[in-house]
Amino acid sequence: MNRVAPWLKAANIVLAPTIANRRSKVDKIIDRAVRDAEAKTGGTASGDEQFVEEMRFLLGCFADVERITPSGWMGTAADLASRLENRLRIRKLHAQYPEIADEPIERPIVVVGMPRTGTTFTHHLLAAPEDHRAPLMWELLSTDLGDIPEDTRNEYRKRARRMAEGAEKASPAMRRIHRLGADQPEECVFVLPHGLIYVVRAHMPRYEQWMLDRDYTPDYQYLKQALQVLQYGRERRRWVLKSPAHLWSLETLLKTFPDAQVVWTHRDPATVLGSMCSLSEATMSVHVRGPDLHQIGRTWLGMLATGVARAFSARRNLTEDTLIDVPYGHLTEAPGRRLPDLFARLDVPWGEPERRNLERLLARPGGSGHVYDLSRYGIGATEVEQAFGEYGRFVDEL
Repeated sequence: MNRVAPWLKAANIVLAPTIANRRSKVDKIIDRAVRDAEAKTGGTASGDEQFVEEMRFLLGCFADVERITPSGWMGTAADLASRLENRLRIRKLHAQYPEIADEPIERPIVVVGMPRTGTTFTHHLLAAPEDHRAPLMWELLSTDLGDIPEDTRNEYRKRARRMAEGAEKASPAMRRIHRLGADQPEECVFVLPHGLIYVVRAHMPRYEQWMLDRDYTPDYQYLKQALQVLQYGRERRRWVLKSPAHLWSLETLLKTFPDAQVVWTHRDPATVLGSMCSLSEATMSVHVRGPDLHQIGRTWLGMLATGVARAFSARRNLTEDTLIDVPYGHLTEAPGRRLPDLFARLDVPWGEPERRNLERLLARPGGSGHVYDLSRYGIGATEVEQAFGEYGRFVDEL
């Protein structure tokens, strides 16, 4: 399987000298990104120093990665610059139109679950009804009002398409693992400023520990602000959100959206871990030269077990109506019989349009781009069983 395109390997060799002094360039890159974001949005970073400093810290952690590639370094710097621009745009819109903050985000449906458990399928299925709304990739990357000029909208879409196409060109395996689309529903991680989206790129112990220890309340408040901007001046529909990353912060999510209904997809942890390690290997190979496969295994064994443990602890305080468990088998074995029950629990009608949409999703080409053999990543079945403990038994009994 082609995890890195040959042309990118060659380009990384040629460009290697350009990132030799990257540690000394962190401040300059972030400061320039702030100035560019202010110029493009007409907004200001004043009063948002913590957000900027956390971006600086993140880029500093990337700078510490010994075998980072030029494509990994430049791509991450560009990503952070884009996030700073979007942050300033959202803050400016809230300042210009204070009534945006009054937009209610009512009863959102939030799809969670470990990566590779059918969260994307479930998200797309639940986002399809006419009175539902999922944020699209381009909207998460360039959050703006609904009445923007068509030229501006097209530019936002073009940026998102370039990002999606660039990811596939850099790593052809991503076409089979997780295909991005500018006009497709996407994960909240494209707005949430910190989390697993960076862990999948490189092993950064300093960032990983900081990420696990931090308070995510400001991040989820920011996510709500982004949704309020997307909703302002438009017909209100029920939001359908999704990200495996929400498992790590389920309590914070529900404090921010107290009337949310959470749909948690479940699958055998050993299968999930093998698939997640394969995804991480594909992504990390673009960002890091010769990633350590056993380190990938150790990182994701710990990360996934931690996320599940935190969510499992949080679920003890949730009502039956708040959290709905969906075994992976319900999505793959007779879903036409199983899924109407899920819709009923969410107070969503199930009819002919929903049945047709299910058939359309099932007919899409499936992925086969993962290596599920955990031994490739230095992990044994006993370690998985010990790490997940109670959760593994829970999944077996669903």
